[in-house]
Amino acid sequence: MTFYNAFLALIIVAMAYVIGEWVSDITNAWVPSVLVTAIIFLIGYWTVLPTSLSDDTGLTSFASTIGVLMFITHIGTVISLKQLAEQWKTVVVCLCGLAGMVALCWFICPLVMDKTLVIAGLPPLTGGIVAALTMQNAAQAAGLEEAAVFAIAMYSVQGLAGYPITALCLHSEGKKLIKEWHEVKDTLSDAEIARMKTVGLTTIGDDSDVKKPIPPLPARFNTPVFIIAKLGCSVWLSTLVGQLIPQIPTIVWCLIISVVLTRLGFLDTSSMTRANTYTIFMFAAMLSVFAGLKDCTPQMLKTLIGPMLIMIVIGVVGMGLLAFVIAKILKIDFQLAFANGLTALYGFPCDAIITENTCNSLTDDADERGYLMSKMFPSMVVGGFVTVTITSVIFAGYFAMMLSGTGVQF
Repeated sequence: MTFYNAFLALIIVAMAYVIGEWVSDITNAWVPSVLVTAIIFLIGYWTVLPTSLSDDTGLTSFASTIGVLMFITHIGTVISLKQLAEQWKTVVVCLCGLAGMVALCWFICPLVMDKTLVIAGLPPLTGGIVAALTMQNAAQAAGLEEAAVFAIAMYSVQGLAGYPITALCLHSEGKKLIKEWHEVKDTLSDAEIARMKTVGLTTIGDDSDVKKPIPPLPARFNTPVFIIAKLGCSVWLSTLVGQLIPQIPTIVWCLIISVVLTRLGFLDTSSMTRANTYTIFMFAAMLSVFAGLKDCTPQMLKTLIGPMLIMIVIGVVGMGLLAFVIAKILKIDFQLAFANGLTALYGFPCDAIITENTCNSLTDDADERGYLMSKMFPSMVVGGFVTVTITSVIFAGYFAMMLSGTGVQF
């Protein structure tokens, strides 16, 4: 009799996820759920769990084909055009923060570790799996096996540093915003307050007063499956635009186009929540993140933990210094600016989860929560796209040429 199958795999990963949620709730999000779940997966892979666990559920295949792009499109249905346009400061902060991270690592790390490890580790430090795989392949092609392992190890553990620091920053920022809310709430209209409540992965706000070119369908025709079909149409259109303009990744087009289609009225605000499918898409997207930990073995960590810690600490310090400077110049709060930059250490969907969990933990008042989400959620999501989705891929292409000897050497 075979006890292990897809259903047992699903039970195991679900309980790891749930334990993370419980710990986050008990600690009022001071210990992020994604940090707890990542540690459970990591220890599990080292001991009793098969490395194919996430794949065995079938959800990672679902996430890699349509799940993640559909979920990012859902993000676009909870962010307004106005909020997206206001995030130019986030873009500047993230780019400057990454510049500080790369610069400090580039000049200090080679003094205490092999320079090939610096070259292989920097792109994964500034982003996600695409950058890590790019550097792994480049290092293997150059015969640098240790550097190839270092790139994957850096990707696998960097979030463990980013999660708690981000939680500290967002809690501090959130407490300031709650005080600010009580100072400005009387100056806001009921419509403005209602729109703030539409921001969030699981929130359905009342946007009935917002005029849209495409009128809404009667509720009996706008069924959950039809809502998902409309999301699919948005993703399909995004893939076509991505082919026409490949310089911008499809994942970014999913966000931009879904924001526009929501404003036009084609997509429903908070689409997945309205369709009661948010949870399964989020769960699948997160499993694709935790699946990356399977390549991080105890032997790998033992050999490379020193250089990794050095690079992470120096990189975070460099990011923090430049984020502090640019925050002063742009007259924005350093805590939120630093949190925006730290999305480089984990990206989407972790940035969205940490932000929403923090806002939920800080207040039970719907108006306060709406204000917190309207101020922090859009910038955190945009920050993740700037750091992980766009910039890290550019870094990876350049640094990969350096490993192969075809790029500029310093």
